[in-house]
Amino acid sequence: MLRTLADVMGSVAASYGLDETNPLAVQPNRDVVVLLIDGLGAELIARHADIAPTLNSHVAHVVQAGFPATTATSLTTLAVGAPCAVHGVVGYSFAVPHAGDIRTFNALRWTLDSAQGPDARDLVDPEAAQPVNSRLQDLAAADIDVHYVVPGYQESSGLTRAAFRATGVVHPAKTLDELRDGILAVARHDGPQRRFAYAYYPDLDMNGHLHGPESPEWLAVLATVDSFVADLFCDLPSTCTLLVTGDHGMIRAGTAVDLDADVDLHRGVRLIAGEARVRHVYLDRVSDRDDVAAAWAGALGSHASVVTREQALDEHWFGPMTPSDLVRARIGDLIVVAEGDTVLVRPETEPIEAAMPGHHGAWTADEQLVPVVSNR
Repeated sequence: MLRTLADVMGSVAASYGLDETNPLAVQPNRDVVVLLIDGLGAELIARHADIAPTLNSHVAHVVQAGFPATTATSLTTLAVGAPCAVHGVVGYSFAVPHAGDIRTFNALRWTLDSAQGPDARDLVDPEAAQPVNSRLQDLAAADIDVHYVVPGYQESSGLTRAAFRATGVVHPAKTLDELRDGILAVARHDGPQRRFAYAYYPDLDMNGHLHGPESPEWLAVLATVDSFVADLFCDLPSTCTLLVTGDHGMIRAGTAVDLDADVDLHRGVRLIAGEARVRHVYLDRVSDRDDVAAAWAGALGSHASVVTREQALDEHWFGPMTPSDLVRARIGDLIVVAEGDTVLVRPETEPIEAAMPGHHGAWTADEQLVPVVSNR
């Protein structure tokens, strides 16, 4: 059985004695650090074992990120230990109620309308938008000190507040040197007090989006990350377990389908959200669903699969649990998933995202599979 990113924190909790089930067999230790390298895909590591020998040789498990394979969803899945059918962060962007209508909400940036839109923290309260307790809150309640080794902007971001929820000591870390210092500050201490740290590094994902996965720029960052992890393995005391994982992998864009240019794709459509590999499509009238689905399927052909919300839920795309009415309403009336290397772009409304060569979100192994690398 393929485990998922939701199993990581459950296994960490089990290693501290909080849970009976420990699917990833994390062994008891005084301290645990979970380091998330944004965009660290298992298939990408395997193809470049020469560039990332430490990461490749210490893969303890390969897990599935979950659908959609995107940062906002995956970080919340990691933190709460449950898929998005439970936590409700159903994609990079999705519809939320607003002034009697619906409006696009970007869950990664916590903005309205687009990634560059107005701050939504006052309009979409993070603690209400994602009401499920996180596993970090469980650790804190068990008298385990919680630490964050993250870029400074994440301390008060909407996504951090929604997903992680637990207060803790923040060690601001933008560079790998700062990341190392923060992790070692957590792990190097005297006494029996147990600590947990969540650490995050964004540059692999950023270079994948800007230059493409497996580009020279991306490979250079991968090599640097691998060297960083190798040094940490040597520098960490035996009382600290380090788990390195990712939130998704990535594919290089091939065929680009311009959703803005095809007027047939907008008939009966109220709003299009999501990202280039997975789109949520919300309709003016649910009664037109079959006609709109047929129009999209006909226009996209083999470039994408078009399914209804009901089919996706019946097939447990968003997790095996039945979502609440609140979560269900966030899922598009139709879900459109790119096939192969196709990207479903919107150059007029998402010009920055449309120009990127690297994307993720869909069902390919390159996007879905992430490693769990361990020093124990």
